[in-house]
Amino acid sequence: MHPPIDPRVVVGHVHLKVSDLERAIRFYVDALGFEVMQLYDSQAAFLSAGGYHHHVGLNTWESLGGRAPAPGTTGLYHVAFLYPDRAALGRAYQRLIEHSIPLDGASGHGVSEALYLRDPDGNGIELYCDRPEHEWPRDAAGKLQMVTRRLELEGLLRAAG
Repeated sequence: MHPPIDPRVVVGHVHLKVSDLERAIRFYVDALGFEVMQLYDSQAAFLSAGGYHHHVGLNTWESLGGRAPAPGTTGLYHVAFLYPDRAALGRAYQRLIEHSIPLDGASGHGVSEALYLRDPDGNGIELYCDRPEHEWPRDAAGKLQMVTRRLELEGLLRAAG
């Protein structure tokens, strides 16, 4: 039996196939606030939060002009971006409203609060913040008990300050 993965491992970046690079860059920069770190010809872009080399890669190498995967097919369900706190998530929600980006859903999971949306290519995106670990719901044996409840969006906007 092998030991579990090192707990210091994190997801370093996600790289998405898109059909229109300029449109994808506008969405991730304008609506979500990422910064362009590098353009790779007219076929790829590397985007960052805070100057890291990249958190999001976008490319058209195999997907220029392509269609989103059909429902019922396999692939990425969503990519999740962890915000440092509820106020930052509230500001992200304000930004989505300002850019007329519709939500697919908004949920409280006991351990986190999350906004769900899609990018222009239909890729699922979750914007979320964790709740303090001591507030995470657990059963009598101490096992984690995540839930899915409606997230009260007006309160999230108030948290933005």
